[in-house]
Amino acid sequence: MIRGRHYPLPNGRNAMRPRLFAALVRGPSMTPVLHDGDALLVWRGGRINAGDVVVATFRARPGLLVVKRAVREQDGGWWVRGDNEFVTDDSRAYGVADVIGRVLWRYWPRPRRLR
Repeated sequence: MIRGRHYPLPNGRNAMRPRLFAALVRGPSMTPVLHDGDALLVWRGGRINAGDVVVATFRARPGLLVVKRAVREQDGGWWVRGDNEFVTDDSRAYGVADVIGRVLWRYWPRPRRLR
């Protein structure tokens, strides 16, 4: 789960918003790559490839923003999984997700580019 700003409109279209936004990691689902409290820079939209760390929302839980790893395209969305195999709050539990953006950098506490 993450904390960040996402501005969907009721009809499903997006409001005008910046392409680059910040998100804060909450929870252990991406350990060991990301940890609770890590701050991320996310690029909204663009091309997603399998293996990318992404911010997404599950169709089954549209109000929940998550940071996960994109595994494969499926049913017009993405199958996503956390890097921590013991935490199953990913597509195994909630199904296909719609990707909002790709994580570019972790800027806090130890800056580094994510791939």
